[in-house]
Amino acid sequence: MTFLHELPIHRLQFYLTAPYACSYLEGRLARSQVATPGNLIDTPLFSELARLGFRRSGVHVYRPRCDRCQACTPVRLAVDRYQPNRTQRRCANRNRDVEMVMKPLVFDEAHYLLYRRYQTTRHAGGGMDSDDREQYRAFLLTSRVDSVLLEFRLDGRVIMVSLVDRLLDGLSAVYTFFDPDLEKRSLGVFNILTQIEQTQRMGLDYIYLGYWIKDSPKMAYKSAFRPLEHFSQGQWKPFEEEA
Repeated sequence: MTFLHELPIHRLQFYLTAPYACSYLEGRLARSQVATPGNLIDTPLFSELARLGFRRSGVHVYRPRCDRCQACTPVRLAVDRYQPNRTQRRCANRNRDVEMVMKPLVFDEAHYLLYRRYQTTRHAGGGMDSDDREQYRAFLLTSRVDSVLLEFRLDGRVIMVSLVDRLLDGLSAVYTFFDPDLEKRSLGVFNILTQIEQTQRMGLDYIYLGYWIKDSPKMAYKSAFRPLEHFSQGQWKPFEEEA
C-alpha cells in the first residue's frame, strides 16, 4: 500500500475544490482533490500519482473527493493478460481499414473541427460544445508530462483523435473524440484496442482508463475489458462488477 507522504512530493500541496455539479450522476455534487503547483509534476511524479487514482486535465492533476459519494472508481487494464472478447474482435476486424498515426501536441484545424462536431452531437449543452480554439488548446494540447495524440484516419479523413499520456508503467487514456456519424464502428472501443497494442509494443503493463461509475451508462464500456483492476483503500485489486 502506498501513501502520498511516501512519494517524493514534499513540495506539492493538495486542496479541495468547492462543490460543483457532477458530470456523470444527475443531481449529485462533486469535489476534487487537486495537486499543486502543476509545474512540478513531471512524468515520473505523475506516474506515481496515477497509481494513486489521480488523473490529468490540461495542467490540472486531480482525483475525486466527494463529500457523500465514492462512486468514481479508478480502473486500469493489465495488458499482458488481456484477451479480447467476441465483440472486441469484431470491432478490430470492422476497423482494419483505419490507419493510426502518433503525433505531438500540435494544433490541427481538422482535429478542432472534429472536436466541435463531437461535442455538439454527443455532449450538447455541456459547456464544451462551445469551446473556442484557445479553450481546445488549453484542454487537449497543454501538458507537462509525456503526452501524444493518436490520430485515426479513414480514406485520408480524420475520424478520431485520442490524447494519451505515456507513463512509466503504461498509458493513460486522457480524452478521445470521434466522428459521431460512425457510431456503428464502435470507435471508442477500437481506440482502447489500439492503445492495448501500443502498450504491449512498448513493454509496459497497464492502460489507465480513468474512472468507472456503476450507475453511469457512459462508463459501462470500460468493464468489458478484462482483466480490469480497481483502486480501493489504497491498493489495486481485481475488478468485480459490484466494486
